[in-house]
Amino acid sequence: MLWLLIGVLSLLALTLMVLPIRSVAPISADTEDNVAAVLLDQLEEVQRDLDRGIISQTEAAAATQEIKRRILMQSRKAGSRHIATGTSGRGVLVVGAFFVPLFAVSYYMLMGSPQIDGLAFADRAEERQEAAQITDLSAQLYDRLVNEPDGGPSEGWMLLGQTYLRMGKFQDAADAFKVVSERPEADSGVFSMLSEALIYAENGVVTPPAEAAVDRAIALNPENPAAVYYKAVALSQKGEPQEGYDLLLSRLNSADGFYPWMESLVAEANRIGAGIGKPPLQLADFAPMMDAPGPSAEDVVNAQEMSEEDRSAFILSMVTRLADRLENEPDDLDGWMRLGNAYSVLGETEAAISAYERADALVATIADNDPRRQEITNALSRLRR
Repeated sequence: MLWLLIGVLSLLALTLMVLPIRSVAPISADTEDNVAAVLLDQLEEVQRDLDRGIISQTEAAAATQEIKRRILMQSRKAGSRHIATGTSGRGVLVVGAFFVPLFAVSYYMLMGSPQIDGLAFADRAEERQEAAQITDLSAQLYDRLVNEPDGGPSEGWMLLGQTYLRMGKFQDAADAFKVVSERPEADSGVFSMLSEALIYAENGVVTPPAEAAVDRAIALNPENPAAVYYKAVALSQKGEPQEGYDLLLSRLNSADGFYPWMESLVAEANRIGAGIGKPPLQLADFAPMMDAPGPSAEDVVNAQEMSEEDRSAFILSMVTRLADRLENEPDDLDGWMRLGNAYSVLGETEAAISAYERADALVATIADNDPRRQEITNALSRLRR
């Protein structure tokens, strides 16, 4: 019965594919005109936003430049595209009509598992109900916020934006965060979340408005890891990967311990570094305690009985491994900075000063505007007090 059903469906698909071959009508497309019209509308929208004071002159200039670049790219594509005539693609359709069903049946015979029951539609009822509830609640929250006389509390808009992000409604999330970003109390976190939503809405592309939000987030808090991450992505996309890589390393080196966001920064640094010939980084380079092997049950019991001094000695032994590696690789500037930071966290002031001094001796090899210069100076000043 199953194979009879497959045969009937294949015959139906074959018939539907062959019928259009008998009469192929010419197809006209005006995609280029539609795209050009949309881009021109965007230019006018930017000017309107500028006139209303929604965006600054700098943001308007950046957005206008980006739109004009897209218009130029579109015009070049249109000029180089030649529409083929005299061919209907009939041969491709014929081949597809016969071989696609054949391939589908052959693949199912080899890889299919008809004996395994599929997930019933009813089994997804709870999942669908939960999604519907979230959608309904977010709609209610939006209506309540827009109808508030004072525009609604910032906490409500932030909650709405975060909900939209989880739902994959990135542009809606950006709109919600933008409301809060225009208020006096907007902090670095608001602008970094706004930039994240804008970047997701453009499938990972850092547009001028997104970069403007990132820059504002960093201006309010240079230590904001999310803002640092997206600024590095922006620099990489602008053709400045070294600057993005250095920015990530600077933030990682300034961490005073392990934080979950460090994993994302290390991954992005390795992605950028792979394109500029940098060796792979390890999370343990910035949080040495993460490099320790998993404890056994006996280790856990013993650790619970350790004094604070014993724990510090245990961690120090792991940091020593990094120190031993650096003795064999004395030109690793970032490694000496990581070692200095690790010793600083452990309270080993003299060892930290020594490591940062080794790093300071290597700064002559980097650019004058490299942020690592100032970071080393600040660390030494703090430790020598």
